[in-house]
Amino acid sequence: MRQTPDVALVPQDTRALVAVDLGAESCRVSLLRWVAGQPVITLVHRFANAPREADGGLRWDLGMIEAGLEHGLRLCAEIAVDGVRSIAVDGWAVDYARVDADGKALADPFCYRDERTIEAEQSLHLEIAPERLRECTGVQLLRINTLYQLYADRLQGLPAGSQWMNLPEYILSRWGGARVAEFTNATHSQMVDLNSRKWCGEIFQAADLNVGLAPTLVPPGTEVGKLSGELAELAAFRDTVLIAPACHDTASAIAGIPAVGDDWAYLSSGTWSLVGTVLEEPRNDAAAAAENFTNLGAVGGRVCFHKNVNGMWLIRQCLHEWAAGGREWTVPELVAAAEKVAKPEGLLDVDDADLLLAGGMPQRINAQRVRMGLVALEEGPENAPAFASLIFHSLAARYAEVLERVAYHSGKRLKRLFVVGGGSQNDFLNRLTQEATGLELFRGSAESSTVGNFAVQLAVLEGSRDDVTGADAEQVSRWAGRLALALEEAVTKS
Repeated sequence: MRQTPDVALVPQDTRALVAVDLGAESCRVSLLRWVAGQPVITLVHRFANAPREADGGLRWDLGMIEAGLEHGLRLCAEIAVDGVRSIAVDGWAVDYARVDADGKALADPFCYRDERTIEAEQSLHLEIAPERLRECTGVQLLRINTLYQLYADRLQGLPAGSQWMNLPEYILSRWGGARVAEFTNATHSQMVDLNSRKWCGEIFQAADLNVGLAPTLVPPGTEVGKLSGELAELAAFRDTVLIAPACHDTASAIAGIPAVGDDWAYLSSGTWSLVGTVLEEPRNDAAAAAENFTNLGAVGGRVCFHKNVNGMWLIRQCLHEWAAGGREWTVPELVAAAEKVAKPEGLLDVDDADLLLAGGMPQRINAQRVRMGLVALEEGPENAPAFASLIFHSLAARYAEVLERVAYHSGKRLKRLFVVGGGSQNDFLNRLTQEATGLELFRGSAESSTVGNFAVQLAVLEGSRDDVTGADAEQVSRWAGRLALALEEAVTKS
């Protein structure tokens, strides 16, 4: 069944909240206000984000990100004349800033797609077997995980004595928060012990990393301090607390799904597609490990049990190539054009390691087709709809395969699939996915991470928090239902 939103749900303190969502393609600053007892969510500021080659690697422009976020907060302060109660930050996982004694980044952070982790992964597995890593953490083996990046730092001879923080927690620290590692985000580092829920000393030792430099682990919904510095001098921010929500944007997106019952799965569709279900306990048996399913932290001490599948990255990379070729397709027009193309001959292995790399995506796709004995597609911009159709059909087929295995490993009889994130707006892919999976498909919010971020803030600010597991999952779900309904009504009216 679907959850019926509690339309009477209103916080005792109706000052505004701010949710910051760091995305690998765009960063967003959103404001939640209560107007006549009704929640109103406003996207106050969005700005593009992308890694670029700098200082010998693929890196994020941290200064640009921080400046964009500060601008967004100043705009929020102008709107929220009654004050801002709290600010929380979520974002993509695994990437981090190495910081000096004052908490300032030593350099722009590496992007997880930087190829330095290819060697790091191979070298680290000589120190600790991948099977043992999996046994300790229950986490999907991916060379993008923080562990391999930190080991790459070691191989490159970067300063061994500097502390590090994942990016959402780093941003909070720059605004006055304590240096922490929020649990849902920390699990994606592949450095947290599955059973003890603490940093795994065995892994730190094998990677020759100092566990004493790791940030303090805290559960989702932890208040980490008060906003300080120049921003705190603004009237709206004079008594604003900082909250580590579910800092992993996927955990926030799942928290933003207003669903109850045990018959549903999720597809968080963005740059990556995260396909899975929420469990009370992890699944880390030999079968789940063999298929490389992951057990990541979720709100309320639960588990996001899913598999990473390549996502809209494939389309975005192709769009870059076609734009360079003189044709600037938008995603909506490309989706519409792809729907009119005949069903493709053969499907892609969307999780081919070569398709995870940047640059030359149409050529990479054709190289795979040739290896499979299929005819290469014309790579020019005029043939973009055929490429898009191939990608969408291939993604839907892969989603169906993964969801079948999710049902097997979880023991659930899945009936519903909630699609959230930016990719949820792709009606063509949604239809293909519903046909391929046979599940009833519900399109959630494109900004589900923001909904989940706000829901966690509201739950803890209104007193629903456990010292060990953090924000209460049931109360987070109630608030998510209330906010999702408001967003749906706003879209309908517009």
